[in-house]
Amino acid sequence: MATARPAAFVLYLVYAVCWITLGNGLEWHSFATLATWGMTLLIQRAEHRDTQALHAKLDELLKVHGAADNSLMKIDEQDAEDVENERSHVQRAQS
Repeated sequence: MATARPAAFVLYLVYAVCWITLGNGLEWHSFATLATWGMTLLIQRAEHRDTQALHAKLDELLKVHGAADNSLMKIDEQDAEDVENERSHVQRAQS
């Protein structure tokens, strides 16, 4: 996700400086828009970090558990529909 990378914050800062210097200055609506975009970037960065940490933990658990299906380690690279089908398959196998 490109918006979770540090370069997105640099681009945001460059855009903000250009907006303030070349636009109408720092009026209330400009400030509100820039603050919203900044918070969105921060939230996406934190969410991406949490998701990656969770995936790393799950990958490690799948790796050390001998009976685990290792094909599940790459499931996050599939489409959402394929993930739902795989979850249904796993749930049926447990029943």
